[in-house]
Amino acid sequence: MRPAAPTDAPLLASLAEIALQAGIVIRRIEADGITALQKNDRSPVTEADRAAEKLICAALAKLLPGTPVVAEEAMAEKGVQALAGMGAELAERFVLVDPLDGTKEFISGNGEYTVNIAVIEKGVPVLGVVYAPARNLLFAGRPGAAFRATRAPGDAVAMESWEAISCREVPQGPITVAASRSHGDPKTDALISQYEVAERIPAGSALKFGLVAEGRVDLYPRLGTVMEWDSAAGHALVSAAGGVITRPDGSPLTYGHPENDFKVHGFIAWGKRG
Repeated sequence: MRPAAPTDAPLLASLAEIALQAGIVIRRIEADGITALQKNDRSPVTEADRAAEKLICAALAKLLPGTPVVAEEAMAEKGVQALAGMGAELAERFVLVDPLDGTKEFISGNGEYTVNIAVIEKGVPVLGVVYAPARNLLFAGRPGAAFRATRAPGDAVAMESWEAISCREVPQGPITVAASRSHGDPKTDALISQYEVAERIPAGSALKFGLVAEGRVDLYPRLGTVMEWDSAAGHALVSAAGGVITRPDGSPLTYGHPENDFKVHGFIAWGKRG
């Protein structure tokens, strides 16, 4: 992990503020009634996804002018060809945005959805915000420091009152595992079955990364294919909290791969391992 830069804390606070503002938009649309549509890949999308992304991208353009932003709905509409010629910029620094991670959870009304924003430097997620508007729950991480806070949409960031969190040491005996509520798959189930499991906690969206970062679970595996914007903010959070995230084969998980359509072919998140 690189040393924390002097600008990390204020930049993380600004990213959190953007997520809190996006929460206002999402909750307003949720209260008015959700209409689910279908993207070309047959995954669901709502007006909340699109409105939150518009707000986030506009705010990032002011906060980090000239820094490329790769956002889920823009990629769904324009495709990776929209990033033609930006390879060098992505290799240096860019932002990944999932404006509403867990759209299925949002539509179901269970509140397990999040706003995910991550800053990537040289392929590594260094700053991450995971915000659950329906639960008033904010997670944030920067190199060497991870936090949790109770914040309603639009609240003041008040970073000085954030609670420091960290992953727990993975026990030698039975472990606690986080698993996807809506995206289970046989390979992930087979991997989990290799361990002695004391408890298996189902959860939606990037909230599972929060469970690892705050020391409630030891392992969160996902062997199915996801997108970079699904995992980057949670990756930054878990790393900041002292955990480790790798590809399923144990190699480093890096970001900024338009040549692979920004796909992540599985990952494994662990708490602290000796």
